[in-house]
Amino acid sequence: MSSNTNTNKDQTSTLQSYVDSAKGVAQSLLGSATGSTADKAQAEDRKATANAEHDLSHAAAKAGPFTVSSSGAVAQDDPNRSQGSWNQTVGAGKEFVGNLVGAEGLKREGIQQNREGKGQEAQGQLSDLGTGITDRASGAIGSAVAGLTGNTEEQKRRQNQHDTGKTLQRGVEADLQKQDQ
Repeated sequence: MSSNTNTNKDQTSTLQSYVDSAKGVAQSLLGSATGSTADKAQAEDRKATANAEHDLSHAAAKAGPFTVSSSGAVAQDDPNRSQGSWNQTVGAGKEFVGNLVGAEGLKREGIQQNREGKGQEAQGQLSDLGTGITDRASGAIGSAVAGLTGNTEEQKRRQNQHDTGKTLQRGVEADLQKQDQ
């Protein structure tokens, strides 16, 4: 079997990483069946590449209310995410000051604002997740259809839609991971 030298494939595709991983497993089985060390080595290389592609497809960087993915797409968070985070911060501050000076009313107000901020942020995350999933799916389908019809401009537009949707999803995932820590 020949090694994978296709340089035009999307290095940030989760699906592509699964395809490459399956090819690596198949090649490893073939190498085991035939006793070919070359096939076994190529299989290990292919599996390592698939793992790297998978990791890259999930990479995202947060910069305030923006997320940038490894594909280069930039997505802006739903305003409820930023406002909810702000309300949590202010609420925690009010709770702290209320505790510090013994002002029960301020403390309760802070607890309530913090709670509302968490709900508001979660609402924004759900919105971004839903929009991301929708844009990702319709962008992928639209890009495939445009590719079949030869409409390269529409294909690029739909690929951008897919990438932006994926970026929205990755931004929510990054925030949720940060919250878990």
